[in-house]
Amino acid sequence: MHLEGLDENVVMLDSISKRYSACGARIGALISKNKEVMAAALKFAQARLSPPTFGQIAAEAAIDTPQSYFDKVKAEYIARRDFVIEELNKMDGVFCPKPSGAFYCIAQLPIDDSDVFCQWLLEKFEYNNQTVMLAPATGFYSHPDLGKQQVRIAYVLNLNDLKNAMLCLNEALKVYPGIKQGLNKKELV
Repeated sequence: MHLEGLDENVVMLDSISKRYSACGARIGALISKNKEVMAAALKFAQARLSPPTFGQIAAEAAIDTPQSYFDKVKAEYIARRDFVIEELNKMDGVFCPKPSGAFYCIAQLPIDDSDVFCQWLLEKFEYNNQTVMLAPATGFYSHPDLGKQQVRIAYVLNLNDLKNAMLCLNEALKVYPGIKQGLNKKELV
């Protein structure tokens, strides 16, 4: 927000739901020095009712959350991220770069179609009475051909559950009928 020359091009967003893991709390802030952006946002804001009372009360209480809470949560997510990325990159034909600030990653898999693969996981695959639910990455691109071999994986579960999920995914990739053969990590990038 303080970089010279960017005043009209910077918008900062913050929300109680993201900052405090308060899913559904629809309270936040939009900050910009761009008067046109703020005027347009104000038009939308005035058309909405105020946030629910319980959200307002929770938001006020959350403000007093000590920094130690955030430090602990950040360390936990870093451990989860590092584990998932390491496990994914050990799998044959899988490539996954390390995200810097998200609680999910996009992994490139040696599969023919991520939409079909994700559906197959839910409907036809199980390992030790478990399966894993992934999001096809096709929905995150504007061009229909992009993301066909990619999935989005959120690492919001505890480490033990993530271990089971990675084991399950690895086993699924060994038997999935739509595996693309002969891909190496360099070709996936």
